[in-house]
Amino acid sequence: MKCFQFDIVMRHKKGPFSIRKRIKSFEYAINGIILLCKNEQNAQIHLLVLSLVVIFGLFFEISPSEWISITIVSGMVLLSEGFNTTIEYLADHVTPDFHEVIGKVKDVAAGSVLIAAISAAITGAIIFIPKILGWLAFMRFTV
Repeated sequence: MKCFQFDIVMRHKKGPFSIRKRIKSFEYAINGIILLCKNEQNAQIHLLVLSLVVIFGLFFEISPSEWISITIVSGMVLLSEGFNTTIEYLADHVTPDFHEVIGKVKDVAAGSVLIAAISAAITGAIIFIPKILGWLAFMRFTV
């Protein structure tokens, strides 16, 4: 029952629907994306790799379903990197000193990014290795 009461209180405090508030929420979200991309080296690495994947995708003219797969796994990597960064910022704010539980939380969050990145790499390999091998074979016979 407490959750229900909390929900009612939160809805009341938010007030009626407002286009201005929705636009402002998009501004906050875009600011968060900019912060992630500017300040986090791992996010920058992921974006660099994604740029290369897009170039390869255009070069090899991958299919729409392959683009969908690339989009999903790339989104998963960037999303997990964003959550990981959020957890790190919040944990560092709570206590800048070492704390065993916070260390475990950060490790699990980082591990989640690694799982997403490995999934993306496997997806990329499934899509691009046959295309690269076919291209190399074609180049070998045309030279």
